[in-house]
Amino acid sequence: MLYILIAILMFGLLIALHEFGHFAAAKLCGVKVNEFSIGMGPLLLHKQAGETEYSLRALPIGGFCAMEGEEEGESKDPRAFPNRPWWQRLIILLAGVFMNFLTGLVIIFCLFVGAKSFATTEITQVVPGALAAQSLQAGDRVLAVDGHAIYLRPDVSLFLSRVAGEEVALTVEREGQRLDLTVPLTTYTDEETGDEHRMLGIELNGWEDATLGLTLRNTWYQALDYARLVWVSLGDLVQGQVKLRDMSGVVDITRIMAQAGEQGAQEAIENQQSPLLGALRGILDLVAFIAVNLAVMNLLPIPALDGGQIFFMAVNGILLAIRGKPLDPKYQGWVTAAGFACLMVLMLVVTVSDLFKLFGR
Repeated sequence: MLYILIAILMFGLLIALHEFGHFAAAKLCGVKVNEFSIGMGPLLLHKQAGETEYSLRALPIGGFCAMEGEEEGESKDPRAFPNRPWWQRLIILLAGVFMNFLTGLVIIFCLFVGAKSFATTEITQVVPGALAAQSLQAGDRVLAVDGHAIYLRPDVSLFLSRVAGEEVALTVEREGQRLDLTVPLTTYTDEETGDEHRMLGIELNGWEDATLGLTLRNTWYQALDYARLVWVSLGDLVQGQVKLRDMSGVVDITRIMAQAGEQGAQEAIENQQSPLLGALRGILDLVAFIAVNLAVMNLLPIPALDGGQIFFMAVNGILLAIRGKPLDPKYQGWVTAAGFACLMVLMLVVTVSDLFKLFGR
């Protein structure tokens, strides 16, 4: 139960930080903010400071930044959000995304900072009998698989697992030179099941001593990896390779975070370390991924998301250039309301799916 509570608080904190990004940028740009809230639901505490009401609400599942004119789409107040210059509105909209991405970066760095070494993508051995021995050799450093840049060692396995043909395009670094190779896969048969698997037949067991520069580089690469994994997953969803039932909502994410906490605590106990610190580390690892995930998802041009508002800004810019008049705010309001309703329905469907998973039905 403790890990579930921590997970709920962490998830709410990510949303609150997103809204704080909007709030801070709005204040810097001179936009009137009517209310900034931590939490949702019934009001617990509030304080009026100048033009802004700061509130604390009962449900620790996020927060909101209510800017003048944002909901209505128009306002006579010159400091209202719709009346500010386009570049200020863009900064405000991107500030929430930036805050989530920055949160992910900071968490990853904190998790990496104590590491003594980092895994490399150097091939330490080509398995005897593998067809890859015709092209690859120990000491090669894998830079790309099928055109996908390789940032960290797990990327090699990820993109090799997605290869559908009998060979794979690899880019490696050998003795300071960059080589583009087409490497055949080797078919291996599982002795127990008889199943056949196509594999490259290489081992990557290289390690590099940690330095501050390497820690910062791997922090950045891990964040990029998380962002790329979101796009890969979205592509799989569009192509039908991932079903709706495979998606996770707040309920399932909270359960997974709690499991990560329990696993982290167990590993800490086995290593004679603090179970609470181990649990926090396990949860934070997942929180970093979710933070980057939120940043990427909010950039999608979907109504009711930041990306949707940025899309409408671009449409209005084009209409102003063509006909000298932007889109009627009521139409944007209708589309946004419809988009919000669709998101709520999707969240409800995913939540019901989460509950079925939770109770094993």
